[in-house]
Amino acid sequence: MTITKSDRSTGDTLGFVVSGEVTKADYDVMTPAVEAAVAEHGTVKLLLDVTDFTWEKVGAWGADLHFGHQFHEKVARMALVGNKKWEEWLAHLATPFYAQEAAYFEDQDAAWAWLRS
Repeated sequence: MTITKSDRSTGDTLGFVVSGEVTKADYDVMTPAVEAAVAEHGTVKLLLDVTDFTWEKVGAWGADLHFGHQFHEKVARMALVGNKKWEEWLAHLATPFYAQEAAYFEDQDAAWAWLRS
């Protein structure tokens, strides 16, 4: 599995580790967790640790776009954690498509603190 839920997730703040190549099936892990949190809290805050992410398979693009369309208004904050310049660039793309506010972090603890502030 290339998307796994973090054990630091609580309430409306969810974290996921995204590694390797993401497939359409990987969204079956993230989407139900986000749907449940939105149903309970109205909005969510997401952390995506993309440090070991390599790419998203073409078959996953539809699921990715659907996720953004479905949850954009419900994701209050999104923190992307990584260690590459292009991952920082992804955080800039997240705001118009995936979240109301997004930020990039190289430190996971700082990202969790920002989400919970």
